Amino acid sequence: MMNKLADEIPAIAVAVNFRLAPETKLPGQYDDAMDAINWIKTQSTDPNGDPWIKQFADLSRVYMYGTSCGANIVLNTALRLIDRDVSPVKIAGIVLCQPFIGGKKRTKSELKLAADVFFPLPVIDVLWELALPKGTDRDHRFCNPLGDEQVKEKMKRLGRCLVIGFGGDLLIDRQQDLVQFMVMQGVMVEARFDDVGFHGIEMIDPRRASAIRNFVKEFIL
Repeated sequence: MMNKLADEIPAIAVAVNFRLAPETKLPGQYDDAMDAINWIKTQSTDPNGDPWIKQFADLSRVYMYGTSCGANIVLNTALRLIDRDVSPVKIAGIVLCQPFIGGKKRTKSELKLAADVFFPLPVIDVLWELALPKGTDRDHRFCNPLGDEQVKEKMKRLGRCLVIGFGGDLLIDRQQDLVQFMVMQGVMVEARFDDVGFHGIEMIDPRRASAIRNFVKEFIL
């Protein structure tokens, strides 16, 4: 996805390899994303920094993009960056594609699609069990940002955001609730939801992958 985006728009893509659970639980993955942002900042000022970033990157227009758990990482990293000075890097917007968020109380879409062939509810529960810090549950802010006052206050200062989702994704209710939550906090959010499709559809359907890239290009350009 990122290779094609970088090929279709005037952008430099920096892909982040984050540590995996259960060996590294959250927020280790958010730390890795912050390290990537700080690396970009350093390259821009280091005389021996990466020439692509030093010569060609517009650090006043940095966008963060993530799909599924990557979108969760992007959201939490963006909230962290609100209180950090990473100049000359400026986050111009974030893209959350099918964000992987949750909560203890089941939503209608989770119950309806619990036996989904590609992404069943029991698998999601196990993933959260493996990833969340010890002693926490699915209402922790890393999983359920909607019920946390700290997130609510920070969200008011979040910049532009694009949220992409599909009606056949059992997380669709949570993703739509996230958009509503953002709107209520004054976030400049754009939502692109399609009734047809499921979690990770872009990995097997080139047409949907192309549609997602177009959404991102329209948002960035």
